[in-house]
Amino acid sequence: MRLSFWELPPSEGGETADHEPMEPFHYLADRLRCEAVSLDAVAERFGTPTYVYSRAAILGNYRRLSTSLGRIPSLICYSVKANSHLCILRLLREAGAGFDVVSGGELARAVRVGADPGRIVFSGVGKTVAEIDAGLAAGILMFNVESAGELDLLESRARALGKRADFAVRVNPDVVAETHPYISTGQIVHKFGVPKEEAAELYRRAARSEWLRARGAACHIGSQILEVEPFLKALDEILGVAQALKSTDVEVEFLDLGGGYGIRYAAEQPLALDRLVEGIAARLQGTSFRLIVEPGRAIVGDAGALLARVLFVKRNQQKNFIVVDAGMNDLMRPTLYGSYHEIVPVERRSREKLTVDVVGPICETGDFLAQDREMGDVAPGNLLAILTVGAYGYVLASNYNTRPRPAEVMVDGEKAELIRPRERLDDLMADEVA
Repeated sequence: MRLSFWELPPSEGGETADHEPMEPFHYLADRLRCEAVSLDAVAERFGTPTYVYSRAAILGNYRRLSTSLGRIPSLICYSVKANSHLCILRLLREAGAGFDVVSGGELARAVRVGADPGRIVFSGVGKTVAEIDAGLAAGILMFNVESAGELDLLESRARALGKRADFAVRVNPDVVAETHPYISTGQIVHKFGVPKEEAAELYRRAARSEWLRARGAACHIGSQILEVEPFLKALDEILGVAQALKSTDVEVEFLDLGGGYGIRYAAEQPLALDRLVEGIAARLQGTSFRLIVEPGRAIVGDAGALLARVLFVKRNQQKNFIVVDAGMNDLMRPTLYGSYHEIVPVERRSREKLTVDVVGPICETGDFLAQDREMGDVAPGNLLAILTVGAYGYVLASNYNTRPRPAEVMVDGEKAELIRPRERLDDLMADEVA
């Protein structure tokens, strides 16, 4: 199996016989486990499809990032959109994380787990009146403003509620980052942020209002980015904006660099975190700015697997199909992005290798989890694990074809806890009028 995004410290991830840190998902006696729990036991107890998360991996990933940033005045705001389960949010809040939210619903989740509002950043290009009011009422750290119209709305709602609004302008740095076009966000052709010239005018306008206070300069260039240089170019842009503001007597405290740190799904070389931190530290040395980062995938991505059971094996003159009980409604990423997820058997055996498509039960040709993948032959009833699905897995799940969403399970050492039961058909129809 491939190495995780970063290795877990032994105290969190356990140790192998060679005293090397153990991956969250690993084989022992040819049975796939999450930490110390056998995944076939999870399937027997909770059914399939089921998302399974490793508590140790989530905490290990967060602590690795926190330790790396230790010499830089910084705040880690976990990107809630990556995986918004309350159990995961509570775990990260207890570990010291703040939160980056992009909707009123995500804000409500962060508040529900006791997050410090002063460690919440509200991003997103289309905030509503109700969402802005909720952020103001909560007293969040700042809104990342993405347009002149949003700044006007923020000012009017702050005046109406009698609460000053803290904000940063999200600058679109026009930086090219090598990633899927759907998750690239830092170029002028994208809907996010404003050009730095327009940002300067927004700060000047806000300085004339008693209801607005500039707290930072922000950017976010995309997701699953594997190269260091685009992040540093983006930082140079917002650092330049922040330094230029000083000449207009506008002082900001925070530089919000966003998230997007790439992890390994297949054979990628993951982001060189240490080199990124070195570049950030060199640029911020001697300044008074505090850094905000908004990782999501890098914290939870490799901490999750999706368990699925083989229903049928189909063969024709051109293709072999493994039909499983998880589909694009459960895991959208392969269909949406053409993304790769390693798929492995829960029980490892010596099998004949076949080139197969792993497909789900949804009535769409685009319903696949893998295409033209070399895998060991399987039989109906066998269990498979789709790996590295802790980010953008369950949160993108739907009820298409009137299929209940999967169960979710958190593993902590030898304990597996059901943290969300499988939806029932009655749940799906409860609010409908016949």
